[in-house]
Amino acid sequence: MEFRDEVRTAAADFGMPLAETQMEQLAVYYNLLIEWNEKMNLTAITEPHEVAVKHIVDSLSAFDASLFTDGARVIDVGTGAGFPGVVLKIYYSSMELVLLDSLQKRVKFLETVVGALGLSGVECVHGRAEEAARQKQYRERFDLALSRAVARLSVLAEYTLPFVRVGGSLLALKGAKYAEEMEEAAQAAKILGGGVPTAKPVKLPGLDDGRAIVRIEKERPTPKVYPRKSGTPEKKPLGV
Repeated sequence: MEFRDEVRTAAADFGMPLAETQMEQLAVYYNLLIEWNEKMNLTAITEPHEVAVKHIVDSLSAFDASLFTDGARVIDVGTGAGFPGVVLKIYYSSMELVLLDSLQKRVKFLETVVGALGLSGVECVHGRAEEAARQKQYRERFDLALSRAVARLSVLAEYTLPFVRVGGSLLALKGAKYAEEMEEAAQAAKILGGGVPTAKPVKLPGLDDGRAIVRIEKERPTPKVYPRKSGTPEKKPLGV
C-alpha cells in the first residue's frame, strides 16, 4: 500500500479517522520527510506502514479533546522531524504551535514542511530548551508542552515544565518503561511546580510494546532557578 492508504487504515484502526485533506497533508509531509532524510538524519523509520503507525498514529495518541482547546498555546520541545507537533496541528488546526529544536537544519526542514502544508499559527524556533524556557515570551506561556523521545521523564520535566502556565500540562509520549520513569520523576515534578505524574496507556495498531502518554499538571510556578544551565539536567537529574 502507498503511504496515504497506510495512514488512512492505521488512523481508522486507532479510532481517529482522518479527513481527506488531512491525509493529503500527511502524504506531503511524508514525501518531504523521505526526501530530506537522504541528506540529514531525521528518522530511522522510513517504510510507509511503519511511519504511519510509529510516527503518525503515535503522535495522534497524545490528542485529548479536553486539553487541546480552541486557541490553545502548545509547544513541542525537542520536536526533531516534527513529531508529535506537526501531526497534531494537522489533526487539530485550531491550536497555536511552537516547534522548538536545537538543530538549525531540522528547523529549516520544519519551516519547509509548514510552508508546504500551508499551516498557520506555527512558529519554528531554533534553540535549546534550557535557554528558551528563560525567555519572557516562552516562560510559563503555554497551555500544553509536548515531548517525544527526548529524555527520561525526570530530565524532561526540567526541560518542559518551565514553559507551561499554572493550570496547563506536560504530555510526554513514553515507551515501555513509563511506569518506572514516572516513579523516578515524581520528586522532580514536585520541585518544578508539577503534580503527580499520571499515565494513559496507548496501544498502537498491530503493536503491543507498552506505550503511554504521561501527563504532569502544572500546579505552581516553576522556581526561577530552573531549568538549570545546559547539560546539567542530564548529569544531575532532579530528585534522583
